[in-house]
Amino acid sequence: MTDQANERAGYQGPAFFSYGFRPFFLGAALFAGVAVPAWILLRTGIGDSEFFSIAREWHVHEMVFGFLPAVITGFLLTAIPNWTDRVPIRGNELILLCALWLAGRLVMAIPFLTPLLSACVDAAFLVIAAGLVWREIASGKSWPHALIGGLISLYAGANILFHVLALSGAVTELPERMALALDMVLLALIGGRVIPNFTRAFLAGQGMTEQPAPFSRFDGLSVVLVGIATVSWTVQPRAMVTGGLLVAAGLTNLGRLLRWYGWLTWREPLALILHLGYGWLAMSLLVLGGAILGVGLPTTDAVHALTTGAVGVMTLAIMTRASLGHTGRPKHAGPLTLCIYLLVNLGAILRVFGPATDLPTNIVLGVAAVAWSGSYLLFALVYGPFLLRPSIDE
Repeated sequence: MTDQANERAGYQGPAFFSYGFRPFFLGAALFAGVAVPAWILLRTGIGDSEFFSIAREWHVHEMVFGFLPAVITGFLLTAIPNWTDRVPIRGNELILLCALWLAGRLVMAIPFLTPLLSACVDAAFLVIAAGLVWREIASGKSWPHALIGGLISLYAGANILFHVLALSGAVTELPERMALALDMVLLALIGGRVIPNFTRAFLAGQGMTEQPAPFSRFDGLSVVLVGIATVSWTVQPRAMVTGGLLVAAGLTNLGRLLRWYGWLTWREPLALILHLGYGWLAMSLLVLGGAILGVGLPTTDAVHALTTGAVGVMTLAIMTRASLGHTGRPKHAGPLTLCIYLLVNLGAILRVFGPATDLPTNIVLGVAAVAWSGSYLLFALVYGPFLLRPSIDE
C-alpha cells in the first residue's frame, strides 16, 4: 500500500473527521449559504436580531473572520501533510477544532455570553489554527512554508484587533483591511502554486504541447507587488500612491495569469474556474486601485470584487477540486458543479457591477445574494455526501 493508504488504514474514526477539508469545507459552505441572506434581511429591515455589534460589523466579521478561515483551515490541514510528510490532523483533535469554529459563529450571532467572552471564544479559533500550522511545519521541518504560518498568525492578530476595537466602540476598518490584504497575498501565493500545476497536468493529459510558464522572477515580482500594495492599502487606504501600487499589482498579476494558458482549459470547467478566480483577483486589484484614484467603481463595490469575486470563485474552485480528488473521484466538473461556478460568478458580477445600474439596489443585492449563497448551498448538497462518506478508493 502507498503511504496515504497506510495512513487511512490506521485511522478508525468517522470518515468525516479523517481530513480537515471534509468538515471545514462543508461547514463553510453551509455558513455562507445562510449568513449572506441573513445579512440582506437585516439590511432591508426584515427581522430583528441582537448581534455582538451592529449588523454591518457582524456581516464583515463573519465573512472575513468566520467563513473564509474555515476554507483556509480546511485547505491547509489537507495540504500540510503533503508538505511535512506527517499524518494529518484528524479524529478528536479535528473535532475539537471544528467545534471551536462553530462556537465562534454561535457566540457572534446569539448573545448568550458577555461580549468579552464571545470575543475570546471567536478569537481562539484562529490562534489555535495558527499554532497547529506552526506545530506541523516545525515537526516536519518544512521551513520553506513558514511564510504561510506567518500569514495565518497575522490573520489571527487581525481578528484579535477587530474585537479589541469593537469592544472599545472604535471603528474596525483597520483589522478588516488587514485581513483582506492577507487574503489577497494568500490568493496570490496559493493560486500561483496550484493553478499552473493543475493546468500543466490537464494540458499534458490532453496531449497539448503548451505548458504554463514555470515560476520565475516575474512571478516573484507579482506576489511582492501584491504584498506591497496591500500593506499600503492597509495603512493609507486613500493615498494616491496606494491606488497606483494596486493598479500596478493588478496589471502584473493579469500578465502572470496570461502566462498560464488558461483559455486552453475551456473543455474542463474544473481547471478553467481556477483561472477565472485568479482573473477576479487581478481585476479586484485594478478596480480597488481605480476607486482610490477616482476612476471607475466606488470603493465598496471594488472591495466586493475581491470578496465575492476573487475569494468566492477561488474558494469554490479549490473546494470542488479537492473534494473530488481527495475522495477518489474523477477530477471532472459535472453539470451541477458547472451550475455552482455559474451561480458564484453571477452573484459576484451582480454585487460588484449591479449597484452602478439603474435597477433597484435592494433587488440587485438580493438576487446577487441568492445566487452567491446558492452556489455554496448547492456545493453542500452535491459534495456533502462525498465529504461525509469514506473515499471510494479506500
